[in-house]
This record gives sequence, structure tokens and C-alpha cells, in this order.
Amino acid sequence: MPAMPAMYAVRPLHSAGLRAEHLPTCMYPLPNLHRAPAAAAPPQEEVDPSLQALESRQEEILKRLYELKSAVDGLSKMIQTPDADFDVTNIIQTDEFSPLTTNGADLDLMLGKDYGALKDVVINANPSLPPLSLLVIHSLLCERYKILSAVHTHSSVKSVPENLLKCFGEQTKKKPRHEYQLGFTLIWKDVPKPQMKFSIQTMCPIEGEGNIARFLFSLFGQKYNAVTSTLIDSWVDTALFQLKEGSSKERGAVLRSMNAALGKSSWLVGSELTVADVVAWCALQQTGAANTAPANVQKWMKSCENLAPFSSVMKLLK
Repeated sequence: MPAMPAMYAVRPLHSAGLRAEHLPTCMYPLPNLHRAPAAAAPPQEEVDPSLQALESRQEEILKRLYELKSAVDGLSKMIQTPDADFDVTNIIQTDEFSPLTTNGADLDLMLGKDYGALKDVVINANPSLPPLSLLVIHSLLCERYKILSAVHTHSSVKSVPENLLKCFGEQTKKKPRHEYQLGFTLIWKDVPKPQMKFSIQTMCPIEGEGNIARFLFSLFGQKYNAVTSTLIDSWVDTALFQLKEGSSKERGAVLRSMNAALGKSSWLVGSELTVADVVAWCALQQTGAANTAPANVQKWMKSCENLAPFSSVMKLLK
């Protein structure tokens, strides 16, 4: 009868060095796990290549996660959240302001580099309620940059007053387009509120006079801390929604708040002109509340009107 073949081979668990004296007290010897290994280490088993690839991938992912964590930590250190116990007045006084008459900021850095094309800001506005603050900021920008200005009338508007058609002044002989730093086009159009587009391909329109004013004023490159920026935004919203569009009671409350703020500093926020001053001054002019304003507000308004961009806009109100 032929011998039965083996089902499968099993590797022996014990070494071949079993001696007779070990029996019957020991079936086979095993290495002592609690004793230091012998000088000659046993040969290591081969590692599966797929397991090695998995470990390498894990190490690479952990390395990338560590780099991302370091980048996020660096960004978080740039965000300064003021303590609630700080004195807001002291923070504003220690904030660094740079006068608007200094050298122009880098428009390529703020708006992006666009080779071979002039950066053009296009604003649609209704002539029945002209956005005076945008006209003031336009004049301020012309003092800083080389601006190519243009005014057009949309077909949705039947007629536009002559002074609004010439709101940018008499346009002198134009230089080649590539010599300008920024284009500023105003289109009188039948729209419910001002709209602005800077890049038609990559951005949605910015709506509202206050939001557009914030964007345009940011082109001066002013840097404020968190508290100052919040106060500026608050005054802009207050001027538009309460002073310009609010009831007489709301206007009175705003004027009292402005009078108190201007009793501590020459401008609404800090010691330099901000977009809050521009928007608030224009709102006062359009509501007719300038004549009944308190003493500090009257003094502040005269300071604004001593600046050429404000005085040029006053001619549009006559």
C-alpha cells in the first residue's frame, strides 16, 4: 500500500539541539524572553513590500499634516483679539496712522498683477441719489494715483444733470492708457443702490455705498488694529442707516454721539481722516442736518470742507 502524501508542512517550533537529558522534564527548549538576547541575533523575517509602502505613505501624510499645522499656527499668531478690559481710547491713540498724502501703496499687491491691462473700477449709480462719498474718495485717490476717470450714461436713465456728468471735473488731454495706474468709470444707471465691479471675470459685484467706500478707501493701504477697524465700520453703518435713512429721533441720537466722539479727537476715529469721516460728512450734507449739528460736529465739518475733495463735491449740492 503506497504511503499517504503529507497534507502540509509545518515548521518545527523547537531547535534541533534537543538533548536526552532534557527529557522527560522538558519537551523542547525555548529561548528565555526575560534574558538579554545572545550576541548573534536571529535573522529577521522579510517585510512585505506593500507594508513598507503603506508605512512610507503614512510618514509622508504625517509630515504634511505637521507642515499644515505649523502654517495654521503661524497665521493664528497674526490675529490679535483685544482683551475686553482694554481701554479702547488708549488703543486708538497708540494705533499707527499713515497720512493719506504719503507715497501710494502697491496696487499690484492689493488688487493683483494684471499684465498688459489697466485695472478698472466700474461703478453703477442712480443719479437721483448720487453716492457723494464715492466721489470724495475718487478725488482722494486722484491725489495718490494716476487715475483714468470716465463718466457715462446708461440707456435706462433718461436725463442726468449737467453737474453730475462733469462730477469728475473737466477731463484734460488724456495720456496713453498704459501710463495710468487705475481706471475709474462711473455709469449713471437706474439701479436701486450703487454697484461696483473690479474684475468682471473673477468677482461678484459689491453693492451698497458703504461697502464700495470701504473697498476704495482700502486702496490707500491704511493699516488699523481690530478695535479701530470695528469702530470705523460701526460709524459707516451708523451714518448710512441711521443718519441718512433713519428717523429724526435717530439722527438726533447720532449727532449727539458724533459730538461726544469729536470732543475727544479731531476726527471720528483717531487722529487721521478715515472712510467713516467721508461717509458721515456726505450723509449730513444729503440729509440737510448740517445746519443743526452741535458745535463739535460743525467744527469737524469745516475741517472736512477745508480739504479739496470735499469742497469739490459741495459744488454738486448747489
